[in-house]
Formats: sequence, structure tokens, C-alpha cells
Amino acid sequence: MGLRFGYGTNGFTHHRLSDVLGILADLGYDGVALTLDHNHLDPYADDLDRQVDRVRQQLARLGLTVTVETGAPYFLDPWCKHQPTLMSGHPDRRVDLLRRAVRIAAELGSPSVQLCSGPVPDDIPEAEAWRRLAAGVGAALETAEAYGVALAFEPEPHMFVDTVAKCVRLRELVAGHELFGITLDIGHAHCVEEPTLLDCVDLAAPYLLNVQIEDMVRGVHRHLEFGAGEIDFPPVLAALTDLGHRGLVSVEIQGGALDAPDIARSSLEFLRRAEARSLLAS
Repeated sequence: MGLRFGYGTNGFTHHRLSDVLGILADLGYDGVALTLDHNHLDPYADDLDRQVDRVRQQLARLGLTVTVETGAPYFLDPWCKHQPTLMSGHPDRRVDLLRRAVRIAAELGSPSVQLCSGPVPDDIPEAEAWRRLAAGVGAALETAEAYGVALAFEPEPHMFVDTVAKCVRLRELVAGHELFGITLDIGHAHCVEEPTLLDCVDLAAPYLLNVQIEDMVRGVHRHLEFGAGEIDFPPVLAALTDLGHRGLVSVEIQGGALDAPDIARSSLEFLRRAEARSLLAS
């Protein structure tokens, strides 16, 4: 059985969510990485229950798998990206957002909720940052337990947790909770990790829930269309296939929103060709 490809709604910021889902289904995607945001299933909308029910029905009708994500950069603070974080002095709004995301994920049938650390505050030592982050993740895990939804933590460049190794350390700080897993972004790993991409896949493998994918240049955190960066994709896709990864492998190209339908089409064509080459080489 082949990999299951999805596409992130944060690459379709100029489209209604219902239109995004229809386009992805028409193009042949298996699922959608749904970033909760002001324009896409706002967790604080007055009619949230009605919106969630409508999205759930459309996903079922279109046969799309979904994974819920919480990486909208200006959702909680219109001025400061990714603030507040779980390491902030007052992280309650971030914890509340994660708890709402878990409940929405359960309603939609998403097995996990993606989250990331955000940047560390300037005025706290590293040990305190780890303590606050683990405490915040622990609070979100309480809700995750109630709903049976996993947390899929994503290392991200320029954030406190930017490598798979740090994700594994955070997992240790929450006592290896069974609902704590990893979202591995292939472009991010190429951008900042010291180990090779294939070594990153191996390190994340025991806890791997979701994969995000795009092209990227080493040291430059910019999500590029496939072929515009440096990544050799067939070996990566072969490694994921060998793992038996059954979560989504979701394209994340936020900067292509103005041309989203065309980029989504060409991305899926590229990934299918790369997957075919990976199978021929194995």
C-alpha cells in the first residue's frame, strides 16, 4: 500500500474551506492537514458546532482523511507571531486553543493535533523553558486523554524545539506519554538538522504520527515548490514506505496561496512520480 498524500489548508488561505476540500478531493489527494485559523474553522466561532458538523460531513462525503493543526502564526496575537506560547508567562490562551483543537479533532475523526513550541522568551533560562513547555504539553495531554486524540509535536526552525532530538527529549519530560508523538517536516529537517534526512526519519520513526513535506534550501526556512530546493525526495519517500507510515504526508507550501490549485496539482504529480521512482529503486 502506498503513502497517503494530503495538502495543508494554510496553502489555500484565499479559499473557503469547503472549496479547499472539494479541490483536494478532485485532484486526488487522500486527505487534508487542516490548520485552525480565522478563516478556516475558527475554534472560537459562535457557530463552531455547526461548522464542525458541516466539515465532518463534507470530509466523509469526499472520502478525505483529516489531521488538525494549530500552527496559524497570528491566530492568538495579531501583532506577534506564534504568541503566546506554552513557555510564555501567561500560557493559558495557548493551552485553551490546544484543548479546543483536541475536541475539534475528535469530532472530525482526526487522530492527532499538530503543535509546535514557538520561540523561547528572552528572559527565562533554558531549564525553565523546558519546565514550562512540559507543563503546558501535560495540560493539553489531559484533554487528549479524555478524547483519545494524540498530540503530534513538530520541530520547527527558529523555535525552541527545532530538532527531532529535542522532540524526543520533550517526550521524556512528559514521561513518555503514549499520546505524545511527532510531526516530521521534511523541509524543516533539511533546513536545520545535523543528522541526514534519513537519520531524522529513523529517529522520529517510533513516535511518528504525521509528515509534512515541501522542498527547501539548507539554512533557509522557506517552503518551496518541489524541484525549487535541494531535497532528494525518492529516498525519503522510500524510507517512509519502509516504515509502513500510515499517517498523512501533507504538502505545506504556505507562500503559494495565490496559485494554490495549480501548486496542489503539480505537487501531487511530483510526489507520485517520486514515489514511483522510490519503489522502482527498492
